[in-house]
Amino acid sequence: MQQQILTMLTMQDEMNTKVHPQWRDQGFAWHRAIWVELAEMLDHYGWKWWKHQQPDIEQVHLELIDIFHFGLSARLAAGQAVSEIAADIERELASPNKEATFAETIETMVANTLSTKGFDVATFAGLMAQTELSFDELFRHYVGKNVLNFFRQDHGYKTGEYIKVWNGKEDNEVLMDVLRSTDATQADFKDKVYQGLKSAYPGV
Repeated sequence: MQQQILTMLTMQDEMNTKVHPQWRDQGFAWHRAIWVELAEMLDHYGWKWWKHQQPDIEQVHLELIDIFHFGLSARLAAGQAVSEIAADIERELASPNKEATFAETIETMVANTLSTKGFDVATFAGLMAQTELSFDELFRHYVGKNVLNFFRQDHGYKTGEYIKVWNGKEDNEVLMDVLRSTDATQADFKDKVYQGLKSAYPGV
């Protein structure tokens, strides 16, 4: 697990560097990105008592993956050695912190995020447990989303040329299709995901 966490930390640093070469010095509000994603995740899960809602677990898992991206960025920006970050995250994932309901666990993580401006991994692990997201699935989807983020940057995301809806599907949905048909145990998993996205992209 620690090796997979190290891989994700390396990929996150590469992605952030692609967006801004001196990203660590910019003071980006990673904690704000985390709590906004948590609020969006609650909407996907459902919390409104005045209407029928069915949890969209696939979307919830996508939000968890996005939160993990921002969380890794927050840990990296703090300046700790990467090996120490990986060891800390592995330890914290092993001790999930969860409340009686998923909504309350989200609120605990929001509160901790706002008070520390950091990444509350233990409560994140609680959210994973409550939605049955395994670490292997976290890793598979993290790599997939990281590749999609690179693909977006390569195809004009910052300049506004990027196409977000591909033949009626949002790019995140296309990514899920690609991941379902790609073997995550292969050494070239990342490259195959990129090629899968490239073959489906309407702008190529």
